[in-house]
Amino acid sequence: MHNDRALTEQRLARVLNERIRPAVHARSVPLDVEVWNVPGEPVPVRDGLVAPYRPARVGDLWGPAWSTSWFKVTGTIPDRWAGERVEAVLDLGFATHSPGFSAEGLVHSADGTAVKALNPRNTWLPVTERAVGGEEFTFFIEAAANPVVMHTAPGELTFGPTSVGGRAPWLGDPAADPGAPLYRLRRLDLAVFDQDVYELVQDLDVLGQLMPELSPDDPRRWQILRAVGQALDAVDLGDVGGSAAAARAALAPVLEAPAHASAHRVSAVGHAHIDTAWLWPLRETVRKVARTVSNVTQLMDSHPEFRFVMSQAQQLAWLKEHRPEVYARAQEKAKAGQFLPTGSLWVEPDTNISGGEALVRQFVHGKRFFLEEFGVETEEMWLPDTFGYNAALPQLMKLAGVRWFLTQKMSWNTTNKFPHHTFWWEGIDGTRIFSHFPPVDSYNGELSGAEVAHSVRNFQDKAGAGHSLIPFGYGDGGGGPTREMLSRAARLKNLEGSARVDIEKPADFFHRAHAEYEDNGGAPVWSGELYLEFHRGTLTSQLATKQGNRRSEHLLREAELWAATASVRHGHPYPYDALDRLWKTVLLHQFHDILPGTSIAWVHREAEETYAAVARELAELIGAAQRTLAGPPGGTVVFNAAPHARGGVTALGASVRPGTADAPVRPVADGEGFVLDNGLVRIAVDGRGLVTSAYDHTAGREALAPGAVGNLLQLHQDFPNQWDAWDIDVFYRNTVRDLTEAQSVTATGDGIRVVRVFGASRIEQSLTLPAGSRRLVIDTVVDWHEREKLLKAAFPLDVRAAHSTAEIPFGHVERPTHTNTSWDAAKFEVCAHRFLHVGEPDWGAALVNDSSYGHDVTRDVRPDGGTTTTVRLSLLRAAVFPDPDADQGTHRLGYALVIGADVAEATREGYRFNLPERTVPGSATVAPLVSVDHQGVIVEAVKLADDRTGDVVVRLYESRGTRARATLTTGFPLASVTATDLLERPLDDPTAHRHTEAGVELSLRPFQILTLRLRRATAA
Repeated sequence: MHNDRALTEQRLARVLNERIRPAVHARSVPLDVEVWNVPGEPVPVRDGLVAPYRPARVGDLWGPAWSTSWFKVTGTIPDRWAGERVEAVLDLGFATHSPGFSAEGLVHSADGTAVKALNPRNTWLPVTERAVGGEEFTFFIEAAANPVVMHTAPGELTFGPTSVGGRAPWLGDPAADPGAPLYRLRRLDLAVFDQDVYELVQDLDVLGQLMPELSPDDPRRWQILRAVGQALDAVDLGDVGGSAAAARAALAPVLEAPAHASAHRVSAVGHAHIDTAWLWPLRETVRKVARTVSNVTQLMDSHPEFRFVMSQAQQLAWLKEHRPEVYARAQEKAKAGQFLPTGSLWVEPDTNISGGEALVRQFVHGKRFFLEEFGVETEEMWLPDTFGYNAALPQLMKLAGVRWFLTQKMSWNTTNKFPHHTFWWEGIDGTRIFSHFPPVDSYNGELSGAEVAHSVRNFQDKAGAGHSLIPFGYGDGGGGPTREMLSRAARLKNLEGSARVDIEKPADFFHRAHAEYEDNGGAPVWSGELYLEFHRGTLTSQLATKQGNRRSEHLLREAELWAATASVRHGHPYPYDALDRLWKTVLLHQFHDILPGTSIAWVHREAEETYAAVARELAELIGAAQRTLAGPPGGTVVFNAAPHARGGVTALGASVRPGTADAPVRPVADGEGFVLDNGLVRIAVDGRGLVTSAYDHTAGREALAPGAVGNLLQLHQDFPNQWDAWDIDVFYRNTVRDLTEAQSVTATGDGIRVVRVFGASRIEQSLTLPAGSRRLVIDTVVDWHEREKLLKAAFPLDVRAAHSTAEIPFGHVERPTHTNTSWDAAKFEVCAHRFLHVGEPDWGAALVNDSSYGHDVTRDVRPDGGTTTTVRLSLLRAAVFPDPDADQGTHRLGYALVIGADVAEATREGYRFNLPERTVPGSATVAPLVSVDHQGVIVEAVKLADDRTGDVVVRLYESRGTRARATLTTGFPLASVTATDLLERPLDDPTAHRHTEAGVELSLRPFQILTLRLRRATAA
């Protein structure tokens, strides 16, 4: 019996692939072809239509890497095909590559209107549903010769070349020699579409995939096997089209058998994950979006049941700008309920590294675009491919009107299997969001039998639910669902042996899943961050990109603050349009393969150029507002954009600085080293340039562990098993080189200069101790030329810390320093924003930084019985894929050790370190627009309302994890105050604030975020 099954399965595979599939387009005639190879970057469609074409033919080579060729195809339908459905079969040389990872094409009609895209799984083009005979037609194909940087095969993932130091256009260096053409035209035919043969292919495809998923002792498996054998017997290999109906009749009984009443239910949601940049540049994503939307809207015409979600507003904005006719079709299908804007975000961002206010703006700009352009209030956060999720997101989602969260990336964990698929996710403030992780473990589903069966077997919550979701459609590089996938869905809607599959909207699934759990005692709860046990290197790769983002976020804060202040005080024009554009630019680059540092060199080079332009423009906006505020000459006005006062300058305000300031702390020679001492902290540096003592005068204790040295630079071999730019594997710790040799250690005015040379690299550090501060500042310039190395800075501290405390958006999280469980041990590299703190109940220390995110914390017991907690900051990596020259070159970054700090002081120092004072000639004191009388309540944003009414919008949060009562006062007459959602719309929540004569009384729960809209009183 086993042999019969194996023989039938082998027979099915060969007959189906070699005879029946080709018979779908068996009757064909060749098309006439001409080509125009575009010199340089892609051109507008109008240029492609009138280009100087030359003759071409099947078999011709075309397309050096990243180039574009336009093909003009013409043909005439033979008279003998009258009454037939006719399609073109257009294979540009796809071979076996996956959609989005090879050549792609977009077909245009003679007037330039996009018709449909072409990719390796989608080579057909509709010509006419019912031919008359003799019709002539012309199509133009804009063909992109995108190189195969990555190829995905079943069960494996293989990257392109990763040779050290190699340069090639397929790795994102278009300035290199483009090399030889990559593709060869394979088929350009006009063909009759045989509907009976096509349906037979789909019948056999579904049953052939279902069979191996059934138990060998399940009678249903053998019933299908027998029916398939009978169908293959009925196929005349010399006349497949003529025998297809008889073969289908043999399969009809097993296809008509309904699913069991208890069968798992799958909501199939059409989807095409399009990485906004990754192994291709941004300009190519603009074209990928047009191709994918052309595909799905064309499918919707013939499949009214088809539903498709698109989750990134930026991509639709590109479509509106570059391909308005395709965008109009998307809007039309949205009105029909088929095209579904979803996701609520501007792009699908990294949520570990993106700052809190930036994540707010992801929601603001994403949701507002969908509202204004499609009239849709999106209710989902759709992030299938992001590398972990910070614990502030549930509250941000709720404040944006989002009810549901979806991802599948947690299935990539390498140590612990996440215990739920449908659950409540609870954030640091207690907010819960109903969440689902599709158990199919993919966001690029094909609705195959194996995928549907895996969804059922893998579903973790069977006791309380029987419903899951599958996002289906080719993705990463786009493409979307195909008609074959829709045919599978139709057959799996009610088929014995399979889960029931229904094409639905995400909202349909979430409503049903929520109700299902409510009937069964409620869904389980996961509290805290969703830490991905994978891709930890993304916290460090491509430092320049991360620096551009961090600095842009803080410059945007300053630009809004000072422009709003200048507008309210002096009528200075508020730069609404410029800020809107600049925010969207920064949000775009927070996409989860740009900001994490995992794109090709092309992407990161453009990102650096963009960030530099953003910084220049924001500096101009800040300078113009500050000059207006500073008043006439007469002194120096010091502006403080940080949320806490410092140096006598009010928070969020400015004052004239006296002619004298605290004298800098100068180093004193001490034997073979130097000492910095400001009366609060004493720092000793030895002849090797290593910190040997960090003494807290106030507490009377040493920060460093006995015999240990601080600011120890350590170099590790960094060669992960896979995913070079993405991963740091735990075994990197097995090899380490302590960089203790110094080329020079010298005193330089107010600091100590240390120079180290190692390998092909050079590091110069300046150590300073500002007057009146507990912060040892380490300014670092690295000329970095290592390969496959990881550079860390270590601070072994004399504290027994049970946990570390890391800043995340709008708060902080605590993580164990021990490795009691596999969940604890897996967090060997963690994310922190501006600070990471460790301490005992009455004393601690913090590392603050200006552009780094990766950290690790370890704890060891010393022979003397004491405990050393070592905190390390990841400074640089040197991955060789997908950018062979990642991070090579000169970088400047800063970090500091804050001695004797609690979490509140760490928070304060983190803001100060990233928001340096600005000095402007002038004579005016600038009172802040808003002030809060509680140090733990942080003002995160001050701006004018987006609706241009002139209202002042303030966003603040409780930062210490405690309840807080505070009073907010304004520097202008206040007519009214309204609590709003993130989109500045009124919230029905009167409990958080009360307007009194003294100001706005606030009552905040731990880590609560509050947005207030302040209406100014008009003069009588």
